[in-house]
Amino acid sequence: MSTPFPITDSPLVCWSCHERTIGTHFCSSCGKMLQVPEKSDYFAMFEIPRKLWIEMSGLEKKFLQLSWKLHPDNFVNASPEEREISLKRSSELNDAYRTLREPVGRVEYLLAIEGARVEGKSKQQAPPELLEEVFGLNESLDELREAKASGGDLGNLKERLTAAEKNFQDKLAEVDGELQNAAKEWDAAVDASADEAKRRIVMAKLNELLNRRSYIRNLVVNVEKELL
Repeated sequence: MSTPFPITDSPLVCWSCHERTIGTHFCSSCGKMLQVPEKSDYFAMFEIPRKLWIEMSGLEKKFLQLSWKLHPDNFVNASPEEREISLKRSSELNDAYRTLREPVGRVEYLLAIEGARVEGKSKQQAPPELLEEVFGLNESLDELREAKASGGDLGNLKERLTAAEKNFQDKLAEVDGELQNAAKEWDAAVDASADEAKRRIVMAKLNELLNRRSYIRNLVVNVEKELL
């Protein structure tokens, strides 16, 4: 079973002094910056559990502290090994912060490291409950393109598409609400030390919601482009 918590308590061996250490970024024996463990992840980098609710002020504060400590400017006179580690850690820290501060990106990343992220079989396959509305939207888009090409009247078509865009924006907001609720289910499962089967059920729900969100978001983007 994959652990939902950071692995920072697992003893590592320092590349410099070769002592075992429980430090996350620096060796607890010699103080040298540690190499990034192979099994580490963005949550472990910030020493937080694999949960989907994160206090943003705390994340930002930790990011600023680590940015200063790991910055390559602090290691200009250090050994080549330390300079290389600093560059790598600083880059990964920036990637981690960009990912974890975004709610949707955070869910996608969590599912990826848990081995549960599965993209929709076809990005063109509409969710069953949206088939009729998507069909109507595509017809309106085709009509608008034809009208643009022929110099026809665009007023009514744009008005219809604007209403459709608002409709799908509302659906996007609904999916985001469902995603937030599913994220709470995940956090509750982590807090309860739920078994693998229970966590897989929640992750499957998160994955389905991400795919639905991606599809609807693409629809909205396509409409926005045509209305420009």
